[in-house]
Amino acid sequence: MLTFAEKISLITMYKGFITPIEVPQSKVEITHDCPLLLMGSCFAESIGARLAENKFTCDINPFGILYNPLSIAEAIHRMLDGRRYEESSPELIEYQGQWHSLMHHGYFSADSRKACVEGINFRLLKGGEMLRKARVVLITFGTAYVYHHREINRIVGNCHKLPERTFTRRRLDVEQIVAEYIALVGQIAKVNPDIHFVFTVSPIRHLRDGLHANQVSKATLLLAIEKLVEALPDKCSYFPAYEIMMDELRDYRFYADDMMHPSPLAVEHIWGIFADVFFPLQTKKFLQAWKKIREGLAHRPFRPDSEQYKQFLSQIELRICELKEKYPNFDAENELNLCRTRLNK
Repeated sequence: MLTFAEKISLITMYKGFITPIEVPQSKVEITHDCPLLLMGSCFAESIGARLAENKFTCDINPFGILYNPLSIAEAIHRMLDGRRYEESSPELIEYQGQWHSLMHHGYFSADSRKACVEGINFRLLKGGEMLRKARVVLITFGTAYVYHHREINRIVGNCHKLPERTFTRRRLDVEQIVAEYIALVGQIAKVNPDIHFVFTVSPIRHLRDGLHANQVSKATLLLAIEKLVEALPDKCSYFPAYEIMMDELRDYRFYADDMMHPSPLAVEHIWGIFADVFFPLQTKKFLQAWKKIREGLAHRPFRPDSEQYKQFLSQIELRICELKEKYPNFDAENELNLCRTRLNK
């Protein structure tokens, strides 16, 4: 079986057999003093996880994973307004012994209404704080299809496996998405003038929609983002994660076992292109140095009490301190504590 590094090298080797996507350099730079908010589908989570592990300041999906543009927009509006959810909020429902929010992912669900609301409001306020200071908001649209809850008469972010008869399903049109986001970007820019929005379309296929309907859905999202970027070029841009997956990595070897989600190798490849587009040289140098430190901390020696391993840990501690001097916003307290704990064993 190939190692992960060997798989990455295969992508490089096969460059002559694929059609590489040409991605222009971004108008906005992402550095470690650039707060980020990521919203949307599983792809936002994947990129967000890599940003977090590389010590960027980011908040990832304060409402949990959301797929459709209108639910993402509603979540952002709610964070901007700071309107808390109440225990009497119509979005809160009880189903199969758990309390759920129709606007939130299932990991906010709880055994009691109170616990559910407390978890939701904690993340709502934290997300609102980030929205007001973020330099970049990365929004990933997953599908143009929405589910309208018949009883509460509104579009939901998550169906929580409720019976299909509970909802009416329809596809958004391009104009509706564009109008919603032009208004939203304008509203946020009044509070945070330096903010920039990067839009992506998730490469994850929604096979439950059917292959043709999935393609129509993705096309709707792509057209909406194109019109949005044309209307607000100083505030909005597009990163072609969808095209990289569909065209540059046109092979089932780059999918996970479910044949819908990108494999870790594919996400790593897209992450590499993302870094090339958004990170300045100084940030890339930091990532190279930090990667060696992370790999060193992940190493598990045969003899953790040996003098040789303690010297190895001392070198890692020194590298972390050197990085902290170069990058004042770099927070490595957890890693330093881990080093010192292992040294004192």
